[in-house]
Amino acid sequence: MKAVYFITFFCLLLLLAASEANNRKAAAIAVPEPYHLELPPGLPAPVYDLSQNPLTKQGIALGRHLFYDPRLSRDSSISCGFCHQQFAAFGHFDHALAHGVEGRIGTRSVPTLFNLIWQKNFMWDGGVNNLEIQPLTPLTDENEMGMDLGVLVKRLQADAGYRKMFKAAYGTEEVNSQRLFRAITQFLATMISFQSKYDSVMRKAPGVAFTPEEQEGYVIFKQKCAACHKEPFFTDYSYRNNGLPYLPNLNDVGRMRITSSTGDYLKFKVPTLRNILKSSPYMHDGRFFDIYQVFNQYAHGIKPNASPTIDPLVKNGIPLSDKEQRELYMFLNTLTDPGFIANSSFSEILIQ
Repeated sequence: MKAVYFITFFCLLLLLAASEANNRKAAAIAVPEPYHLELPPGLPAPVYDLSQNPLTKQGIALGRHLFYDPRLSRDSSISCGFCHQQFAAFGHFDHALAHGVEGRIGTRSVPTLFNLIWQKNFMWDGGVNNLEIQPLTPLTDENEMGMDLGVLVKRLQADAGYRKMFKAAYGTEEVNSQRLFRAITQFLATMISFQSKYDSVMRKAPGVAFTPEEQEGYVIFKQKCAACHKEPFFTDYSYRNNGLPYLPNLNDVGRMRITSSTGDYLKFKVPTLRNILKSSPYMHDGRFFDIYQVFNQYAHGIKPNASPTIDPLVKNGIPLSDKEQRELYMFLNTLTDPGFIANSSFSEILIQ
């Protein structure tokens, strides 16, 4: 009988030891922590399907690390964050055109990065139709980051720090292009900007109201701008020829490059006006560094017969008196979201 008890006791010890080992093994496999993305009320559902790339704290952290890492470029000199500067609403404040490796210069200005999960197409010409694929263009463009995707995957796989981060985000150390782009997308998905003064006024927040000049500017906006820059995103995401003359040195025909249709000649995406006063330069080629130059272009600079595809809404100009320009400026200032621009969750991190 004692022998039976001993064997039973020994078996229990083995089971407990095995259970302990399994518990330690399970603990060693970190499970990514889900991240709940708070979406402002009253907005349409995001276009990007978050269920296919569930946000996790570890995935977002990996995406943020990748976003600010210059090793993603061919010569390790250019990161995503180099051109997309947070203080400029993730546009590029001090250059008209995108800058890249070896001092190369692109042909278009750097677009801002926020509220991307509501967009169907990306780039000034809409040439990319999925948020996960969008980073591929700047990564591989010879005038931007100039990186070979296969080389990049091997570079990251060889880095012990990245292997650890990929394991934390995905369960294994494997680095591949899908995981790379999905992590960057997770970080970009968190960049939401709907906390401006305008938003507080629309929500009827206590103690917040437009000044008389801001209110007059809002009236002017609705009369002369809102047809293209529709609320609440302040863009209709359409492609339009806004009357800017063609620049031979850039040789940029706009959306026609994507569709091959002459009807899309010199048409570019209507940009959002959110954070507009923080995100100069303006237009697809960054030709204007001051918002009043934009006002004057629409008021006095449009030549109605300059192009057969010029949009009817601007063909005859948009008259704006000096007073109206100032009032419009004051309203546009209410579209600035200081909390977004100063949010430390989006800020540059030290890359080891």
